[in-house]
Amino acid sequence: MKKIIIATGLLLMTLSAQSQVKTPQASPKADVHQVVGLTDVHVDYSRPSAKGRAVFGDLVPFGKLWRTGANGNTVVTFSEDVKIGGKDLPKGSYGLYSIPRADSWDVIFYKDTNAWGLPEDWSESKIVLKTSAKPENLNRNVETLSIAVNNITNDSGNLEISWEKTLVAVKFDVPTQKTASESIEATLAGPSLNDYFASAQYYYQSNGDLNKALVWINKAIEKSKGEAPFYILRQKSLIQYKLGDKKSAIETAKLSLAGSEKANNADYVKMNKDSINEWSKK
Repeated sequence: MKKIIIATGLLLMTLSAQSQVKTPQASPKADVHQVVGLTDVHVDYSRPSAKGRAVFGDLVPFGKLWRTGANGNTVVTFSEDVKIGGKDLPKGSYGLYSIPRADSWDVIFYKDTNAWGLPEDWSESKIVLKTSAKPENLNRNVETLSIAVNNITNDSGNLEISWEKTLVAVKFDVPTQKTASESIEATLAGPSLNDYFASAQYYYQSNGDLNKALVWINKAIEKSKGEAPFYILRQKSLIQYKLGDKKSAIETAKLSLAGSEKANNADYVKMNKDSINEWSKK
């Protein structure tokens, strides 16, 4: 009897695990990704449908804060700093809220992104940017809430909210010229300090060509344009010692020691002292 009960229990557990009900969401999730110039724009939101109901002024009351979607926060993410209505919006993720009105909307980019619906403790101090937009009447009906990025140029795009027969467009400007110029200048200037350092470190650690590693670590030191970072000097001393140049390795380690003491980096102070003591005895 006991075996029958155990077997029945296991069977019920198996059936329970296999019989999870799947049904479509009333407001399905959507993930919009659009590149504008050199800026990645993501919109993660849930899409309610009108289902025969009047939307703006009824289902979504005028003059009241709206989560601009359904379920959890609608989240908008910009990979670069942007400008909206002449105001700066730093790169990052924001909860998207709005206050619809018949003749004008307030569109709000909010610091918190983890609320379900409207935040219980709405804080004006968490509003990163608020802008106004004029609603447009559409000559067609939009059954399901749609948030898209349209009217794209190299320097701008529109974040568009459309539902029922209303469209609201919020223009944002992206820093394409600045980002492109910085990329061009960095590329034409050649490898950076970190590029040279990483290359030298890799060759040292992988038993590569140590003479090349020494050339690259010296290039990294040249790129520092002044006092070389102690961690780069530490790497140079290790390369010199591995090449058999013990005298130069000790001199470089002393420079790294002075820099690490100045930076109050106890780990590098100890490593340099240990190396200097060890190499001086050989």
